[in-house]
Amino acid sequence: MAMDPRQVIAAILTLSMFAMLGNMIKKDHFDTFQMKFPATSHVQYDAVKIAEKNIIDLPTRRRMPWKNDSEAMKPCWNKPALEERVKSTGFITFSFSNGPEYHVSQLADAVVIARYLGATLVLPDIRGSEVGHKRKFEEIYDMKKCMENLGGVVRVATGQPSEASMEKYVVAQVPNRVSEEYIAAKIEPIFRTKGNLSLSTYFPSFDMKRAEETKYLDSFACLAMFGTLQLQPELQEVVDSMVGRLRTLSRKSNGRFVAVDLRFEAMERQCRRRETKGKKNCYNVEQIGIFLKKIGFDRDTAIYLTQSKWHHSLDALRQIFPKTFTKEGIMPAEQKAKFLSSESSEFEKVIDFYICSESDVFVPSISGLFYANVVGKRIASGKSQILVPAQVTVSSTPVSI
Repeated sequence: MAMDPRQVIAAILTLSMFAMLGNMIKKDHFDTFQMKFPATSHVQYDAVKIAEKNIIDLPTRRRMPWKNDSEAMKPCWNKPALEERVKSTGFITFSFSNGPEYHVSQLADAVVIARYLGATLVLPDIRGSEVGHKRKFEEIYDMKKCMENLGGVVRVATGQPSEASMEKYVVAQVPNRVSEEYIAAKIEPIFRTKGNLSLSTYFPSFDMKRAEETKYLDSFACLAMFGTLQLQPELQEVVDSMVGRLRTLSRKSNGRFVAVDLRFEAMERQCRRRETKGKKNCYNVEQIGIFLKKIGFDRDTAIYLTQSKWHHSLDALRQIFPKTFTKEGIMPAEQKAKFLSSESSEFEKVIDFYICSESDVFVPSISGLFYANVVGKRIASGKSQILVPAQVTVSSTPVSI
C-alpha cells in the first residue's frame, strides 16, 4: 500500500502523543500529572514537567490555580483517497458498549480494520448495561458528522444491508489498538473466507511497546478517536446547558469550574482491591476536597461530580465547596425525565464524559479508561489542566485543614 509522506508525518506526531499519554497513564495507579509545588508563593502548573506531591505535603496556596487553555491541536494531514489493498464487498459490524470512554477506542479499532481490509464499516448500535438493552447510533451521536469525518477513509453504511444476514457474520475478538500484523495474521484470513465480520474489542493491559507495531495505522485510529464522535444536537444542547449553568455559578472565577470523576460504585470496587497492595491511589470525597483547597481553589469554586445523584456522603465536599453539584442539580428540569431515568444510564455516562472533557480543570479520583480517554480528548482540545493526587501509603496520617 503506497504511503503519502504526510501520513508518515501524521503517524510520527500521533505516536508522540500516544507516548506522552503512555507516560501519563499506568495500568494500576496514578503516577502522572502530579502538580509541582515550588516553595515560592507563585505556583507554576506544568503538564509536561512532572513531580509527585501527596496530599499531606501540600502547602495551602492563596492564589487561584487556574490555567488558560492551550491552542487546540489541528489536523496535520489531508484525508487520503479511498484506495483499497484488495477490493471487497464485505462488511464490518460492531457495537458500542460500556460507555463513551470505550466507544472512542471501539470505533478506532473498527476504522483501522475496515480500512486495512477495504471493507464497508456499518455504524454500530449502542449496547446498554442491561442485557438486551440497546440504542441506535443516532440517539447519542451525530450520524452526519461521523460519516463526513470518516469520508475518504472508509466506506460507511448507516445500517446493515438486507443481503447480509447476521448468520453470515463471524465474530472476531480484537485487542484494543490492534496492530497491522495482528490484522494480517488473525483477521484478514477469516474475512477473505467469510466476507463479513462482527468485531468484539477487548482491552488488554496498556503497553506502549506495541506502539511501533502500528505506525501506519495510528493516523487512522487518531482520526477516529478525536472529532469523529460528536453528540447529536439535542444531547449536545443538554451538555451545553449544564456547562453554562456551572459557568454562571462560577462568576467569581470568571466562569471556570472543576469536574471530578467520583463514582461511589467504581471507587469502592477499585479502592478495595488496590489498597491491599499497600498503596492508596484512589481518594474519597473529603480527601478530594482537601486536595483542591490546599492547591488554592476558592470556596466559591463550582464543582461538578460524575456521581449520578446526590448522596449524604458528598456533604463533606459541599462543606468545603458549597457549589458542588451532581447532574440532577444542574440539568434543566424538563430534560430530567428523559436523561436521568432508570433506563438512561448510557445518556448519563455520555454527559459525564463530555462535561469532564470541557471543564476548565479535571480531577480523576480513580484510574481507568474513562480517565485515559478524557485526558486524550482534553489534550487534543487544548484543555491540559488535569490534577491527579500522587500516591500515598495507606498508613499515612490524615490531613487536617
